[in-house]
Amino acid sequence: MNSSILVLNAGSSSLKFKLFQRLTDDLSLRVLATGLCERIGDPSASEITLTNDTDRQHLSTPLNDHFDAMFSALDLLHSKFGQSLTSDIKLIGHRVAHGLHISQPSIINDQILSIIKEGSTLAPLHNPANLNGILAAQKAFPNALHHVAVFDTAFHQTMPPRAYTYAIPKELRIERMAVRRYGFHGTSHHYLAQRASSVLGIPVDQINLISCHLGAGASVCSIKNGKSVFTSMGLTPLEGLVMSTRPGDIDAGILLALLKQGMSVEELETILNKKSGLAGMAGVPGGDFRAVLDKIQNRGRDGCGDDAKLALDVFVYRLQRYIAASLLDLDGKVDAIVFSAGIGEHSPLLRKLTCDGFRWAGVKVDDERNEESSSGSGGMVMSEDGSRVKVLAIPADEELAIAQQTLQVASRRL
Repeated sequence: MNSSILVLNAGSSSLKFKLFQRLTDDLSLRVLATGLCERIGDPSASEITLTNDTDRQHLSTPLNDHFDAMFSALDLLHSKFGQSLTSDIKLIGHRVAHGLHISQPSIINDQILSIIKEGSTLAPLHNPANLNGILAAQKAFPNALHHVAVFDTAFHQTMPPRAYTYAIPKELRIERMAVRRYGFHGTSHHYLAQRASSVLGIPVDQINLISCHLGAGASVCSIKNGKSVFTSMGLTPLEGLVMSTRPGDIDAGILLALLKQGMSVEELETILNKKSGLAGMAGVPGGDFRAVLDKIQNRGRDGCGDDAKLALDVFVYRLQRYIAASLLDLDGKVDAIVFSAGIGEHSPLLRKLTCDGFRWAGVKVDDERNEESSSGSGGMVMSEDGSRVKVLAIPADEELAIAQQTLQVASRRL
């Protein structure tokens, strides 16, 4: 079990990969290399990047599908670590968006592949790509001991029925479509619970957290005694917080009205997934949070920042409402509010605006600490020493979490 571990995260047009080396008999891992295949399916524009401690390689190369991407990534890894790497990689962990009822990382077999395919109906933008990545890796590494699926929904399987049940007919909830709240970003929220436990010195099975994963996709999770009891995303990643291009919570009647006015399902899907959220409100391509802040800063000069200011206000307000709901979930006994992912880690303004609304709950942000960069720290306390509820900024590392869970699952099989 002292061999290398490869983690894969296959998107619709991308393949992220990270290579780890196991250091000891526990879960200590060292990153050997990180890579990204981009614009898969567009051979004239596709490219691959590999980064390690010493250098960065970037190549433009035709990538017709995930099989091309996997073998191109492997060729690049061979050039850096030698041909023996293929046999050194014994474990491969795969991020999979939707696992339906599965509550644990799982060794991939025919049954797991069938569940991933079934989950594609609920995660049509993610599961098919995840499946393609698995099939490509199985072909590239036929002698690997185990391929392990780490499901984004698994951590949230501990939610009670009152939290995951929608108030719709039982026929839809159970018999026809398995409509319920599944939640996403589970791998990240699980990792944040473990890191916060280490930072605060509280056993993970005793820690109460409000975990905020704030990136292009965003979600809040109420973590009670180390377990998820509620999360803001629902059946799909569309529910909950305002996101870069998704609206989050929206009156279903709006969608019905648009359909009745002649909008097609495909057009509606595009609006909800790609043209709403910060992008739709602020007029910023892709809904980049930094671009929203830039427009606000320049609004006195160009007169175009008012929409961006409203977008920020809505973003913060929706986040605060979900944090307030998490206080209820945790009976007001909260050890920390944790911010992570691109926005959560890197925006002191967002953390301050959000937390200033909870001074009544004992949340006190230290302005100087908050302004310090948290990137690379592995966890930084942003709150005042006397704050009843701590505020943490923890860099997201889903690949490390997947590697650790892959190792745990495989170890139980040996």
